[in-house]
Amino acid sequence: MKVAILSGSVYGTAEEVARHVERLMQEAGFDAWHNPRASLADVLAFAPEAFLAVTSTTGMGELPDNLQPLYFAIRDHFPAWSGLPGGVIALGDSSYGDTFCGGGELVRELYAELGIREVQPMLRLDSSESVTPESDAESWLAGFMAALQA
Repeated sequence: MKVAILSGSVYGTAEEVARHVERLMQEAGFDAWHNPRASLADVLAFAPEAFLAVTSTTGMGELPDNLQPLYFAIRDHFPAWSGLPGGVIALGDSSYGDTFCGGGELVRELYAELGIREVQPMLRLDSSESVTPESDAESWLAGFMAALQA
């Protein structure tokens, strides 16, 4: 299965998590693809059969600057991805209250608009509690991969 991994990162942590899950998914036999500077044309050329978004949150619950162009291009062009499976790994800091993991929530809303079905609940990684987000995502990722194979 071809899985596009989309990432948005302010300080590089979400991108590190995305690279880690890409490697684990490839080792598990998935055709996982991650390009942190992907354009919509790049994603369409890959022809994904599933999506995984890994994003941090910035500002008042917004997406990082490097993910915004792709996010808005997807919203503007509305690709025919209805019915495809997806998942979200969101990184944030719970001390920000209501905006905690807001970037992930924006991706979930985009999935809903596109008809991409989340195969399991969004993973929320709290930077105030986790110093190893890559390994903290592994058990969630195992469930995500199992759901894709089901």
